[in-house]
Amino acid sequence: MSAQSDHVPASPAPPAPTAAAQLLAQLREATRASTWVPAFEQDWARALEDSRHSYSLSPLHDVVRTWQARLAAAPVVDTFLAGGCDDSDGVDLADVLGTRP
Repeated sequence: MSAQSDHVPASPAPPAPTAAAQLLAQLREATRASTWVPAFEQDWARALEDSRHSYSLSPLHDVVRTWQARLAAAPVVDTFLAGGCDDSDGVDLADVLGTRP
């Protein structure tokens, strides 16, 4: 009897082909645009180079998913910080989302 699972977990669906452009437009409208847009563009350029070498779109998909999560979490983070709560015991976002590609 094998200890391995008889099925492979489903991988997440890839983002839509226009997801990166839509995400960049949302980042440009965000209150953190001055820091987020250059950071996204740097992540995207690095993932694009990785994709060229690996012939895989996974690095690009990972960047889109990571930044979508950051953008979705921003209002909650803003509310938390505006509430004056102690954030000294916080968790690094990289620990939650994984390392940046």
